[in-house]
Amino acid sequence: MLYAIISQDKAGSLNGRLQARPDHLARLQALRDNGTLVLAGPHPAIDSNDPGDAGFSGSLVVAEFDSLKTAQAWADADPYITAGVYEKVTVKPFKKVLP
Repeated sequence: MLYAIISQDKAGSLNGRLQARPDHLARLQALRDNGTLVLAGPHPAIDSNDPGDAGFSGSLVVAEFDSLKTAQAWADADPYITAGVYEKVTVKPFKKVLP
């Protein structure tokens, strides 16, 4: 089943995000490589593809996992959590309708 992992950044977490990004991306690339990643990306804090110092307000990952428990465990192990980037992470089932 698909799951949406919706994360909210802590205020002032841009430096931690940048430092942990290579490890964060490596985990996403592993999902992509095994064919379970639907989409992933950050939410810019301002209306711009390159928010600069404004940074990001969070992230969205939609991927296939065996269960909600497995998706939650994957989300809990994110390097952004270890780096103190995320304030809140919500994992919930997702039903793709379109396209």
